[in-house]
Amino acid sequence: MGRADGAAPAPPRTRAPLPDALARLAALHGVQTSYQPAPGRTVHVPEATVVAVLAALGVDAAGPGAVRDALDRHERLARTRLLPPCVVVRDGAPLRLEVPPGTELTVVPEGGSGAARPATGDGALPLGHHLLRARTPDGRTAAAPLIVVPGRLPGPAGRAYGLMVQLYSLLSARSWGMGDLGDLAELAGWAGRALGAGFLTVNPLHSAVPGDPTDPSPYRPSSRRFPDPVYLRVEEVPEYAYLEPAARARVDGLLARAAELRAAVLDEGALIDRDAVWRLKSAALEIVREVPLAPGRRAAYCDFLAEAGQALDDHATWCALAELHGSDWHTWPAALRDPRSAQTARARGERLDRVDFHCWLAWLTDTQLAAASAAAARAGMSVGIVHDLAVGVHPSGADAWALGDVLARGMSVGAPPDLFNPRGQDWSLPPWRPDALAATGYAPYRDLLRGVLRHAGGLRVDHVMGLSRLWWVPEGRPPTEGTYVRYDAGAMLGVLALEAHRAGAVVIGEDLGTVEPGMRESLADHGILGTSVLWFERDHTGDGRPLPPDRWRADCLATVTTHDLPSTAARLTGEHVALRHRLGLLTRPLADEQGQDTAEVAEWLALLGRLGLLPEGAHDEEGAVRAVHRFLLRTPARLIGVWLPDTVGDRRPQNLPGTRDEYPNWRLPVADHRGRPVTLERLAGDARVHALAELLRQGVAGAG
Repeated sequence: MGRADGAAPAPPRTRAPLPDALARLAALHGVQTSYQPAPGRTVHVPEATVVAVLAALGVDAAGPGAVRDALDRHERLARTRLLPPCVVVRDGAPLRLEVPPGTELTVVPEGGSGAARPATGDGALPLGHHLLRARTPDGRTAAAPLIVVPGRLPGPAGRAYGLMVQLYSLLSARSWGMGDLGDLAELAGWAGRALGAGFLTVNPLHSAVPGDPTDPSPYRPSSRRFPDPVYLRVEEVPEYAYLEPAARARVDGLLARAAELRAAVLDEGALIDRDAVWRLKSAALEIVREVPLAPGRRAAYCDFLAEAGQALDDHATWCALAELHGSDWHTWPAALRDPRSAQTARARGERLDRVDFHCWLAWLTDTQLAAASAAAARAGMSVGIVHDLAVGVHPSGADAWALGDVLARGMSVGAPPDLFNPRGQDWSLPPWRPDALAATGYAPYRDLLRGVLRHAGGLRVDHVMGLSRLWWVPEGRPPTEGTYVRYDAGAMLGVLALEAHRAGAVVIGEDLGTVEPGMRESLADHGILGTSVLWFERDHTGDGRPLPPDRWRADCLATVTTHDLPSTAARLTGEHVALRHRLGLLTRPLADEQGQDTAEVAEWLALLGRLGLLPEGAHDEEGAVRAVHRFLLRTPARLIGVWLPDTVGDRRPQNLPGTRDEYPNWRLPVADHRGRPVTLERLAGDARVHALAELLRQGVAGAG
């Protein structure tokens, strides 16, 4: 998600440790004062960074006197507080709290409709979000959220393989210039029935920030709570069938223009133009909206509005105000920057029709997501559609506006300097405030998960390490001057497990890159699968050679590549190095990069040959693609993911980290080895696709 642009700078200059009092205050609030970019090397965080991060957490540390006062307040609160801000306990574990002798503890069950019951501490509490109450013998009282989470998620039932796709990139003969939810349902039905696939993983379908142009990255959304209506299949909205002749003619004109967009991508090599697609779809949807809802449909819409509640009202209000004032709420009139102000309420009333339009779009998108999920179930998929949860939201978007109380103002999520990104990374995503989350009983996080899991058989959590700690970068400072802020990993993972349990979904954590000790063990302890990518799986504690298949972990989604990495064909041929060279992204001479890349690929091919997985020979590219997937079948991995472009030999990555305008990230259609776009219909009849799928179908069945 970051950007690199040339040679590495000198490492951060040596800094002195912080004053003891400030370091103690930082530790109390989970703010790290040093980090280790490499074993044996410690970098101290600048004092100004620590002060700024504490300020974002509501703690004044600007000077020794302020630090002393903050420490005193924290000590007084610790002495007088009966209960912690939030209590999270795993199913079957006893409730252990340090309270004064004789304190009576009771639990009000989730929903508040049942009678309070004694909190006996015997581990017999039901799963859910409850309220814990305390009363001391001298009459003092306190209350705190109590969340009882599963001991462990069961994981997928049996072994399965599935396809991984960026939905916008897969066009069909019916698409409006980019893949949509109709295509997703068709892909699920075909892959489940004809290919024996057990799941599909898709990119985040979160709502994007509108712009000119719109940021195409699905990982910088306006809202993670609601999907983007650009993925709607207009013709599958039921009211479309009841258009009057004049209205139908207007929509037919838009359909003709959509066909031109589709042809430009498929036949003329044009990039996917999300903005052009949305201009046509939104115009068509405005026309379709003129058709009155039938009584049953109206009742279903009202139920959706009631269930979505304030969250949807906020999202739709932001969308309506963005039409009027622009998509960055920081530039709106001052009173409208507060979603709870009287002026915002008045503006919502004045634009109620537009607010309702965006609520209606959210409902339509929800219904088509439900249809795609149902298609996967009917096709016999054991897992179904695995949705993707981005690590954060765009600072100018709807969620940042509506959830400002639980996001850290003036801070951005990123990554510290490392071997691959010596300048560090700034992703421009405001982080959760861990203290505010705990104070709300993790309600915003819980509601987000419920929304994403609503029609999901599984959930991939991007940068899952962020549930334990995130690298915060103060506004105006480079990523090298950030620091880690800790979260309650037990609570974050527990709430995730609870919501996945309720949805009957598997969870996959993207745990690639720098992972602090114990994090992968904690994921496994909660029943959350990790992510293992073939090229990264080496014996890092031994000779560094490729890790034999029997030494891979079982609790993972095993893949050859991902959307942020070269396709398998590009990796096998070295074309990814040539691409990075053309774009000026190499930090070493081309010959050195090519030499190392060739050696690594040869090492893997040699292992495949020794294992008898490469009968076609090392110079057969299609055979080598099959061979690396045969290797994945030899591992104990419970899920095996196949990058859909790999099935047809696509050379181009969907995203090339370190670039923005230099490469068309997130705008390329799936293409074959010659670079010709491939439609869903062509995929369905492609012998190469079916050969790889049959290999995988038999492999997972044999392991069953």
